[in-house]
Amino acid sequence: MTDARLLPAATVLLLRDGAGGLEVFMVQRHHQIDFAGGALVFPGGKLDARDRAPELLPRLSPNPLIGGDLTPFAIAAIRESFEECGVLLARAAGSDALIDAPRLAALEARWRAPMAKGEIGIMEMVEAEDLSLALDRLTRFSHWVTPDFMPKRFDTHFFLAVAPADQLALHDGGETVDSIWINPQAAIDDAVAGKRSVIFPTRMNLSVLARDMTTAGALARAAASSIVTVKPWLEERPSGQVLVVPAEAGYDRTEAPISELR
Repeated sequence: MTDARLLPAATVLLLRDGAGGLEVFMVQRHHQIDFAGGALVFPGGKLDARDRAPELLPRLSPNPLIGGDLTPFAIAAIRESFEECGVLLARAAGSDALIDAPRLAALEARWRAPMAKGEIGIMEMVEAEDLSLALDRLTRFSHWVTPDFMPKRFDTHFFLAVAPADQLALHDGGETVDSIWINPQAAIDDAVAGKRSVIFPTRMNLSVLARDMTTAGALARAAASSIVTVKPWLEERPSGQVLVVPAEAGYDRTEAPISELR
């Protein structure tokens, strides 16, 4: 066991219906990043203390399934999506429509870089631009906690969201160096074939997405599912150590070689 502090984090799985079925947006992390360097992951990151600002609460589109302690994680998911791939789940105050591409371009030019650098929080943009964050566009998907034995540990909530049709998702060129819209099963197949690096939690969550062919199906499945916290543990097998997850979490398998963790 390590003394690594558990860091709260949020991840967003942006979805769209492609010509061949369901696609999810993924980014490739820079090889020099200490955690999951070079891996294909979903956009996300650590909570900022400013994601917890009570002043943000009146600026949130309500979601009856995301409230209380989950609210800062949902805010962080929206913020990280904006910072990492330029997708913003927000509306002009009083509007039912998500912001369009021209408005997004103006917001990016003014706010994206200083927010990504941590110079400001999302509240500054929301107040100055009179926005409402679209928490109602998020669906809870999973909850993973990094095992005790890892040197860097996260308490991560995963959310699904359909990507706005007129917003172009693209990697930031800093922490992430490439990006792709990909069918979930294709991403798993590439990982198995050694074409892409996909770490264990990402691969397991892709396996659930791969059960559905449409965004509507994936959202409906997630909304109907109970969230079971997954904190993998180690067990010995004749072939060596394996990672084990609780069967009630509903994944296609309950264990995997420890090599998949990295």
